[in-house]
Amino acid sequence: MELTLDYIKKVISEAKAEKLTLPIPPRVDHADHIIATALAGHTKLAADHILHRELIGKLYGTIGSVIRRLNLMFNSSKIAGEKSEEKVKDIIIKRARAYDLLLEIAWNLIGIESKRVGFSEYEVKESFNAIVNALKSWEELEKKEYGKPLILRAVIDEQLHSMKVVNKGNSMLAYIASEVEKKLDENNLAESYVNAMTKQLTENFYYIATLKGLCKFGNDYALGLRWLRHLGYVQVSTNPALAARAYYDDPRLWERFKEYAKDVLVKEHPEWFKEPDKYADDITMEATRFGLLENFFVFRPIFHLSNYHDGMISYQLNPLIAHDVEKSVNAAITFCTRLENDLKVYDEYLLWGYKEVIEKGRPNIVIKVAAAYPAALEIAERLNELGIGQNITVSYTVAQEVLIGIAALKGMAKALKKGIIPTQTYDTNMGGRLEDHLRETIAAELLLKGLEKLDEPRREEILDELAKGLGLPDEKIAELKKMSLKERVEALTARKVLGRNLLREEFVNALVKTNVYGDREAVVKMLSQIQYDLALSGTFVAQRVYEILFAPWNKEKWIEFLAKEVGITKEQAKFIIDRLDLLPASKRKPIDTLYTFASRNMTNTEFPNHQLNVFKEAMKEGFNLEDYRESIFQKLDPEALERLMKYEDFVKAYEASPEVNELLRKVGIKENYGNRGIKIKEWPNYGPCVKTMKEFTNAYLQFREKVIALIKETAKELNI
Repeated sequence: MELTLDYIKKVISEAKAEKLTLPIPPRVDHADHIIATALAGHTKLAADHILHRELIGKLYGTIGSVIRRLNLMFNSSKIAGEKSEEKVKDIIIKRARAYDLLLEIAWNLIGIESKRVGFSEYEVKESFNAIVNALKSWEELEKKEYGKPLILRAVIDEQLHSMKVVNKGNSMLAYIASEVEKKLDENNLAESYVNAMTKQLTENFYYIATLKGLCKFGNDYALGLRWLRHLGYVQVSTNPALAARAYYDDPRLWERFKEYAKDVLVKEHPEWFKEPDKYADDITMEATRFGLLENFFVFRPIFHLSNYHDGMISYQLNPLIAHDVEKSVNAAITFCTRLENDLKVYDEYLLWGYKEVIEKGRPNIVIKVAAAYPAALEIAERLNELGIGQNITVSYTVAQEVLIGIAALKGMAKALKKGIIPTQTYDTNMGGRLEDHLRETIAAELLLKGLEKLDEPRREEILDELAKGLGLPDEKIAELKKMSLKERVEALTARKVLGRNLLREEFVNALVKTNVYGDREAVVKMLSQIQYDLALSGTFVAQRVYEILFAPWNKEKWIEFLAKEVGITKEQAKFIIDRLDLLPASKRKPIDTLYTFASRNMTNTEFPNHQLNVFKEAMKEGFNLEDYRESIFQKLDPEALERLMKYEDFVKAYEASPEVNELLRKVGIKENYGNRGIKIKEWPNYGPCVKTMKEFTNAYLQFREKVIALIKETAKELNI
């Protein structure tokens, strides 16, 4: 039969992986296990099996054994002349999985993973060269048999597709994929692909920054993670909107969840299909778990290699219960328990044959808890006491991040006293969202102040012109006219309407026409200054939090405090503090990352488009990565800080609160960090908290609605 690339891709995409089951079928050695796992459809899992320290010194022999056996398979079965289509499909699938396995092992070898394991440069180089030579020989076999290496091409295309799909192409990974494609040589496909991808990975900004130990990195997105892991990334931070977005960006995920619902959920939870609305939150939790499951798998090797310090996946609790301690803790336990059952099976395959394994199945999870509520303090301590890591989120202020961070450390200390090794916890600083809130607030105040001095006709004229200039449709403009002046102004200066640039021509024109702020030149100068100051606002807060918790002159005081407060040794206190990282998040500009580098207690987490912006910034002439070493301690513009202190909501974020100062006195930290920071009881009503929780809640409800619709559709198909 005549082979085409489209036909081969269809065969590969329709091939289902065999279900991982216990006990594992008999395996005789590591190579046998890797091949059997890969040919069963789990090529990434099989490739990750090499990432274990017990294979140091044995890597080359193991890879050689894998290649020898797969080479026999390639040479013993031929598509040319085969009349049975089922047999042809079987050969295509096996060859595709063999290709994918060797390529995935190659990426593990050139990626940061091989260095985390501790393989020598020599054994990595020799193993890598063996893989390239094997791929080239298989490529030649394909050419001799049917003219072109179509199966190899299909596998390469699928790997590149996994990069292109990230953030619908607006990402660093999509950029890398396009650069690799430019270098592909159809006459030397395997080697050109490997060489091009190797160059893109090893010369990447994040790869180099990780090797230099400048900082750790995480991803604010649920796709493309294996590639980022090769660059050194150690965690994934998701929220309801991002978890749902994985389904929207990769529609195949909906189909896979539907199949899973038919095959598994209908047996385990028949009640969900009979009364889906009643169990809406339970079903949505399971859909989220399913969507994130591959994320957990990707980072399992890093989790085990780091003794639960890295390789974390964030899961945000249902925002509807974020204020309730008991419901939140119980939901976290339920999620982790179900996840552990899956990970036990996965770990059996990942760690098969290795002797130095203490625990299998422990979830590499950090539960996102919203600091928008005082309940977060107790939730943080209780989860960490259970050995469940946490990601403190919806947090913008020194008060939130210091108080909840210490609550988490107390929980870790209690866990350690029971012999439970604490999991890494993250203290998120949502600097970009703070910046957005401040910009919205300032823009609204400026416009409102100008308009209030005008008569109503002139006011209407300016507002209508601004609304039209910002692209609002006539029906929306009519809707705005029914609002109060303040509400109308706030709607027009919201980020989703005005954007993140105060210097937009339409907004500048509106302020000029109020005749309050001077001519165009004066208005542009004023807004440029504000824009510059706001760009540093989140980083100012991050620097202060980092100084309070992790600066060498304060860190020792926290160690002594925790040892005395919870009754642990100083060595144990030092151990748990090392497991708390500040997590700058919701980035808007390259400097949001570059100004928050630290070699200890810091992980920068980023959106895919932000990674692309940082990546491009690093490619500019004159950029020197070393200039940003320990940049978290580099002093920012003091005049910008002085101007920012005129804004009440920035003061609430930047200064310590009375509760923080009381704690600092106990610890013995005497520096003056102010006393006007937001109080615990005020957290739920703080502007950025209100806006973010509203966004997260709406995203959760929209995703829940789609999930329930899918379950109802499935129930109808199954006649339930």
